[in-house]
Amino acid sequence: MALGLLVLAAVLLVGLTLWRRRSPATLRPIDAYERLNRSVGLAVENGTRLHISLGRGNLFTARSGSALAGLAMLRRLSERTSVSDRPPIVTSGDAPLTILSQDTLQSGYRAAGAEDQYRFSTGRLTGLSPFSYAAGTVPIMHDENVSTNVFIGDFGAEAALLTEESDRGNSNVIAASDNLSAQAIFYASSQDPLIGEELFAAGAYVGAGASHQASLNVQDILRWLIILAILIGAGLTILGAPI
Repeated sequence: MALGLLVLAAVLLVGLTLWRRRSPATLRPIDAYERLNRSVGLAVENGTRLHISLGRGNLFTARSGSALAGLAMLRRLSERTSVSDRPPIVTSGDAPLTILSQDTLQSGYRAAGAEDQYRFSTGRLTGLSPFSYAAGTVPIMHDENVSTNVFIGDFGAEAALLTEESDRGNSNVIAASDNLSAQAIFYASSQDPLIGEELFAAGAYVGAGASHQASLNVQDILRWLIILAILIGAGLTILGAPI
């Protein structure tokens, strides 16, 4: 069953990606992503920085999904801000994730034809434990002329320290996490919080490519198939038929 779903998802993703390349996608408005797109443009115009924090998600655990969503968004944002005098800064609390963030930044600069402006020091490992990670990230938010903080990934209670510093610096906050504790903090402290699966739509909403837009459609199709299977199973149970 699981293998069948994976094969179906892969076929749908490939087919819908090819179709999306021919026809423009229509996505429902999400206020947080609209504000993020405006903030990117303002950061380039005002000479301020964009700070993207990818959390502490380990790429070898179930928590890797949120980190990969953050990396997909990061590539597109780095491409769009490569012309800025102040390039974006990326922080994370996991060593492999930091290496991947540096590589993603470089690929964004390469796509924009500005690879010579890339500096590996803009992707930083700020700490390996929750609060050391927060303690290393707060000075960057305070000292690097940051106008917008994007928190997307696996966070915990340390998210409160990050959002508090954002509030003190009067900077915009775009935040999403797969951790319930961090979701509660972000919901209370972010003007336009991202809830639940909206985290995984980041790539599609910043224009990362047709495959990201197609993945949203695949998720919807699989969701309806699962709902249909549940309803059929419940109906058969009520009728006393073997399942």
